[in-house]
Amino acid sequence: MDTDQPTNDPHAKRYHHGNLVEALVAATIEIIEERGVEHVSVREAAKRAGVSPGAPFRHFRSKTALMTAVAEQAMTRLTEAVALAHTNADSSDPLAIFETIGHGYLRWAIANPTHFEIISSRTLIDFNSSEILRNQNEAIRRQMIDLLTDARERGQIVGDLDFDDLVLGARALVYGLARMAIDGHFPEWNVTEPSSEAMHQALHLFISQIAKR
Repeated sequence: MDTDQPTNDPHAKRYHHGNLVEALVAATIEIIEERGVEHVSVREAAKRAGVSPGAPFRHFRSKTALMTAVAEQAMTRLTEAVALAHTNADSSDPLAIFETIGHGYLRWAIANPTHFEIISSRTLIDFNSSEILRNQNEAIRRQMIDLLTDARERGQIVGDLDFDDLVLGARALVYGLARMAIDGHFPEWNVTEPSSEAMHQALHLFISQIAKR
């Protein structure tokens, strides 16, 4: 009978009792970074974590379920990064907070490219089945709308902009910038500045274009 007891493989990593899910997620990330996402399997993650092959299946019955758990970890960390950016922003200026959150997203994506890759792919994960992914993603979207509403009421942004279009445009911009930087596209577009600097400049330009002059 398969259990979650450590295997006898001296090269396998050990996990602390009760932390099997965390150990499997960590093992999955290591596999992706070392060999690519195509080499991920539940059994390979179990081997890397140092447990019996059948142990993970009580938590993850498929590769998609395992990858969704990685995405949930990524979403939680992204939420924390956004919250930290919000905390460090000027709390009296909603448009400045909106921009600062975007910068926080970019910094997180560049610092966590593997997590960014997994959370971005709807072919690798089951987004709709995860309450964590749906709720935290919606919380970030609502936060963006609330900040824009506050900014409009203070006369900071152009009055006839549609909020749904604006939020989508802002999200598409930071996502696209992060994707281009991680995939190494900037040199093709004659970007001479470091990727981090170029991304933040592009975001600042976007914010300046929606601000009321």
